[in-house]
Amino acid sequence: MIMNPTIRNILAVVAGCVAGGVVNMEIIMQSSSIVPPPHGADLTTTEGLKAAMHLMTPIHFLMPFLAHSLGTLAGAYLTGLVAVGYKMRLALLVGVVSLVGGISAVVMLPSPLWFTVTDLCLAYLPMAWLGGYLAIKTE
Repeated sequence: MIMNPTIRNILAVVAGCVAGGVVNMEIIMQSSSIVPPPHGADLTTTEGLKAAMHLMTPIHFLMPFLAHSLGTLAGAYLTGLVAVGYKMRLALLVGVVSLVGGISAVVMLPSPLWFTVTDLCLAYLPMAWLGGYLAIKTE
């Protein structure tokens, strides 16, 4: 059975966004076992994160950056593999969706300016481009 290319492309983007979100959350869930939180900080809630933000050093921002980057990369790559035509555009669309999520996270949970700029400029659209590029090269 041959699937309509438009439906397949829509499903590719949805699958990429879901897969990217899963990768992102899995890295975030494992991050405290790799980079321990500051002493006494509860990073399991938004309120706890806000309260502990001043205790965090640059190493504490490594895992969130990797989660955002690798989640976007994985989602864009999957989208590029599944999509029929427009592979790079659709991979970048996953990056845009991820970027919107990143911007909303910054609004809800303010972070140091250096991290906000680094995260928003490097973790989303460049990784989506790389994921699309790798998917195209994989063919």
